[in-house]
Amino acid sequence: MHGAVLQVSVSRGGLPKRAVPESEIGPLGLAGDDHAHPQFHGGPRQAVLLISSEAIAELVRLGFPLYPGALGENITTKGVDHKQWRAGQRWRVGQAVIEFTKPRTPCHQLDVYGVGIQEAVHDARVKTGDTSSPKWAMSGFYASVVQPGIVRPGDPILLLDQIV
Repeated sequence: MHGAVLQVSVSRGGLPKRAVPESEIGPLGLAGDDHAHPQFHGGPRQAVLLISSEAIAELVRLGFPLYPGALGENITTKGVDHKQWRAGQRWRVGQAVIEFTKPRTPCHQLDVYGVGIQEAVHDARVKTGDTSSPKWAMSGFYASVVQPGIVRPGDPILLLDQIV
């Protein structure tokens, strides 16, 4: 599997995150990115949040006013099938290598985009790890950082291997 980085995004905490021309991905996430609720977000196992542009497009078709960065993701991908994302996969993203750790569980902060958005991106099957759910990885996937590096829009994303 391979695709590309559509957008790199950071914020001072909360969402939406804003586009930046590049950022260094380090052990605790992207340079210049903070978390409004560090007790729930961030840390080495949730250093980076990725969401596919295809998932965003699907949510827009459902009527949610979304765009890259709106859901609080650091990396918006293009051309990578989020339904194939799994914990343990290692990906090269620009110069960095990341390892997917877990699907993101949405919180009430997303409600600013409309009633029902949490249900549109997550269900009981996703919560139990059922990858056959039609909502699998719609809310994004967290990753830890294996190898720090710079990431920019247009950089390739390449599945390296699966550790499980």
